[in-house]
Order: sequence, then structure tokens, then C-alpha cells
Amino acid sequence: MRQQILQIHPADNVIVALQDVPKGTPAGGVTALRDVPAKHKLTTTFIPQNGDVIMYGVLVGQAKEDLPPGELISTANVRHASGNFGVRAERKTDWQAPDVSTWKDRSFLGYHRSDGRVGTGNYWIILPLVFCENRNVQLLHETLTKGLGYQKGNPYESLLQEMLHGGKHTSQAESASSRPFPQVTGIKLLTHTMGCGCTKDDARTLCGILAGYVTHPNVAGATVLSLGCQNAQVAMLREEIEKRSPGYDRPLVILEQQQEGTEKLLIEQAMRQTFDGLAKANAQERKPAPLSKLIVGMECGGSDGFSGISANPAVGKVADRIVALGGSVILSEFPELCGVEQELSDRCVNTGLAEKYTGLMKTYAARAEAVGSGFDSNPSAGNIRDGLITDAIKSAGAARKGGSSPVTDVIDYPGWVQRPGLALLCTPGSDVESTTAEVGAGANVVLFTTGLGTPTGNPVTPVLKLSTNSRLAAKMPDIIDLDTGPIINGDETLEQAADRIMELLISSASGHYTAKAQLLEQDDFIPWKRGVSL
Repeated sequence: MRQQILQIHPADNVIVALQDVPKGTPAGGVTALRDVPAKHKLTTTFIPQNGDVIMYGVLVGQAKEDLPPGELISTANVRHASGNFGVRAERKTDWQAPDVSTWKDRSFLGYHRSDGRVGTGNYWIILPLVFCENRNVQLLHETLTKGLGYQKGNPYESLLQEMLHGGKHTSQAESASSRPFPQVTGIKLLTHTMGCGCTKDDARTLCGILAGYVTHPNVAGATVLSLGCQNAQVAMLREEIEKRSPGYDRPLVILEQQQEGTEKLLIEQAMRQTFDGLAKANAQERKPAPLSKLIVGMECGGSDGFSGISANPAVGKVADRIVALGGSVILSEFPELCGVEQELSDRCVNTGLAEKYTGLMKTYAARAEAVGSGFDSNPSAGNIRDGLITDAIKSAGAARKGGSSPVTDVIDYPGWVQRPGLALLCTPGSDVESTTAEVGAGANVVLFTTGLGTPTGNPVTPVLKLSTNSRLAAKMPDIIDLDTGPIINGDETLEQAADRIMELLISSASGHYTAKAQLLEQDDFIPWKRGVSL
């Protein structure tokens, strides 16, 4: 019989309904006082007004009123609360690494770069240094993708033709084998709304994240168009590129419109130089690489009440395996680490990193409060409807994506991964901004968990979507790459789910599997302007 409820941690005084629990039904030693929908929580003991609500073994809320055993918790009777945190002298970095004997001799087929990193793709990117150039880069991108066989036919063109004329119309992209540059995975466009009318710090930050993409292991080369007079200067971009990849040697085209003159001269120069760069990029081929060359971003979006007990902990198992194999893992979304700060601080390999992490968390929280908000505003309406009623509940489940290994680095945006192990990257909880930042930090694959469904992707890195429940996987198969719902149903263990995720990860990294977000060309790119974004 399918399990009805789950107590996640022995110290918890609330339990999760794995299926609908009707009023009057015995569950977990108590009787439900009202209907409890699946994914929501009910109390196991009496919790007095202002008493602590404990889940995942940590403080996740406080009761607004007396809560008897068997009560459904909601935003009406529980408010957000989280524990205090700081830096302790004692480090909790003893770690039982998982057995990775099954994976230690495995490899993936990737593009080897001269800086030692390995790409899971071989993209050419086209980007503006300032928003004034968005039209020009779009024109350049459209011309190249159409002419070189990268532009996919719009799947709705045939429907429109049928509506207009009662006829049929199909439009299909050329196959990779018929393209003049078959080893170039794609030509991707990265537009934004920044680069001028901003502070010098904002300009530097933008140049940093753009440099993260130019030097990314999945990127074979880049074309950058600048206007010339903006705050984000070419020299600034070159400095950021050199920081990330000293002696950068991949093809790089940088042109300024105010130097070139007319649009026609600018676009013609860009096309000629980009064409030459594509020919050089086409010389790259996939070759075997150890799994230690994987840099895996851990992300979530559209989370639900099952996220913290199915997809997230399964991804956490994968994170531990990647770390044990010598690879790198990125855990971001700082507003969604609220309530687990002390655990993560204690896991930092030294007090310097712990101080950096806690400092970033406190600064972020203070900035949110200064504009009349706070981390408690993070859960979306959809999160709340599906059982994540406080930010601390959401965060305690979200943090499980990072596994249990020691924290070897703390990175402030728009920094990048420089050592193996688990890194904490300061980003918003907004999934597109956070995914953009993780890839800018070097993630060559992203594992993205979702319980409600979101199409988020990235221009240069595969974003593999993992559903927390089987109902979502069946409802939205066009965006879900793997279903972890069998964990909830009791048909699969976390370890078994992690095995499936590992295989998908390797297949995607090798180019054998195309992520659903890639098939849909869901090329989301939103740089974070260092303000309050939850």
C-alpha cells in the first residue's frame, strides 16, 4: 500500500501528506482535523501560539495561534521564521563520501579547451555590450542562423497556413550534417537591457557575467557588438575575460558601431569575421573526458511540496557523487537557503569561507528588508498553493540539492568556479537569473527540479528538467526530461533515482541526449542587476 504520510526528520513536529488525507483519517499517530491535500503538512503535536514549527529538523515557522495535533498548517495559522546563524570555530566537514566505483571509469564526450575545462557543447554566441546594439545583434543572428542552417522552422507556421488558406506548410531546419559547420552546436543570441544608464559597478558586473559566457567551456567563440560610448566598455570586458581565462585563445570578434560607421559596414564586418571564427570553431571535435570535468549547476523553479523529498534530495545524491569524482557543483539561490544558513556555514572548509557566506546572506537579507520586503516574500503563489507556505520550508527542501559534502568555495556574483567541490554562488531565487548566473560561473550542465512545471532553459548549457511528481511529468512531457515521482509512490529509492539522473547527465554532456529546453530553443538569459530580486 502506498505510504500516506512522511516525517522527514525525527525532530519534526509536522508531517507531509504524500496523498490526500481526508478529515477524520488517522495519519502518523494523529487524526486529521480537516482535509489535508497531498504535499501539505499537518501537526503531530500541540504547538502553542508563537511556538516553533520544525521541519527538516530546523525552524521553519511559528504558530500564529494554538495548533492542536492533526491540524493543517497554512499561511493563516503559521508565519515564516528561521533560526539565527553565525560562524562557529568548529567545522563540520567530516563527510562520508558515497561509493562511486560504478562511475570512476566513466567518461563523457566533450570539447576540450586550452584552459583545461571541457565543454558539453560547442556554441558560437552573439551578444551586445549595451542594449543599444540589441537590434544589430538580432539582425546578425537571424542572418547567420538562417543562412547556415541553424534556424528551426516555427512549429505553428503550418497551423497558420491552414487557418489562412486551408493548406499545409512545413518548415524544417537543415540537419547538422548538411551545415557548413557541423561541429558548431549552434549560434546563440544573448540580448539584455543593461550596459549604460547604470553605475560603474553595474557596468563591471555586466562585463563580468558576459565574460563568463565568452570564456565558458561550452562556447567555441563569440561576436560582441558595442556602441562605443556606454559605461560597459570593451576594455572592461577584456579585463574580465582575462581574469577568467588568462591568454584566452578562442575566436573573438569585437566591433564598435561608432568606430565602424554605418549599420551596413558594422554588420558586414561582423559577418565576415564571424564566418572566419566559425570555421576555426568547426575544427573542434568531441573527445573523452573524465567526469571530474563536469561542473553541474543545481537549480529549482516552480517548486512544490514534494520538491524537498523527491527530486531535490535525489539531485543531492548526484551532487555528492560528482564531488566524490573530483568534479564541481554549484548551489545558488541565496534567498532559498534561508533557515539552513548555520548548517551550510558549519560545512564550509574554513572560517574565512563561512564568514564570506554568512556575510553575503545577511547583506542580501538586509537589502530586501530595506525596501520593505524580506526572504519571507520569496514563496510564489504557486509554491504556497502546493504546500510551501514559508520561505524556510521552501529553503530547507531546496538546500537538499547541494547534497552533504563540505563547502569548498563561496562565490559572489558574477564570479566563477575555480576549484572542485561544492560551491555556494550568491544569486537571486528567480530561476532564470540564477540559472544565467550558474552558467556564467561555468556550469556545463544544469539539473533543474520542478514540481509545478517551468520551461526555463539557457542558450549554451543543457538544462535538464526533473519533475518532483509523476502527474507533472505526464501533463508536461514537452519540458520534463526525467520523472522522480516514483520516489513519492514508493516505487524507487533516492539512490535508484540518482542512478537514472547520472546516466541522463552523462548522455546529455556527451551530446547523445538533447534536453527538452534545447529542443524548444528555450534560450533564457537574464543578467542580475545587483538589486533586490527574490
